[in-house]
Amino acid sequence: MSDRSFFDTNVLTYSDDHDAPDKQATALDLIEQSRRSRSGALSTQVLQEYFVTVTRKLGVPAPVAKEKVRFFSHFAVVFVSVDDVLAAIDLHQLHKLNFWDSLIVRTALTSGCSVLYTEDMQHGRRFDGLQIVNPFV
Repeated sequence: MSDRSFFDTNVLTYSDDHDAPDKQATALDLIEQSRRSRSGALSTQVLQEYFVTVTRKLGVPAPVAKEKVRFFSHFAVVFVSVDDVLAAIDLHQLHKLNFWDSLIVRTALTSGCSVLYTEDMQHGRRFDGLQIVNPFV
């Protein structure tokens, strides 16, 4: 594993959430650190979920959200493949994760990340060399 960190959708979403200023500041700091160190990774799934979430739930205008997707695409982007979907199904069955979280874990592992930033899974849990970190605790 490397020093690369994978971002789940909720971390990116908090970067636009003015109603959660502490989480927003944390998210913005993590994103900026990863940008500077060129250590951030995410998947096409995360980019899609981010766009839908911020436009529907936070009211971010679509053109603004599109520009943020363009910005986030400068991180290492994992394109979800059929093999990833099948492996995520296995993770889902083996670890009792919901399917979407399993796909996030799979793509984080595929991208060689050592850390997965998310608030959706158990802080400190490990999958092979990948550690789940909730940056908001």
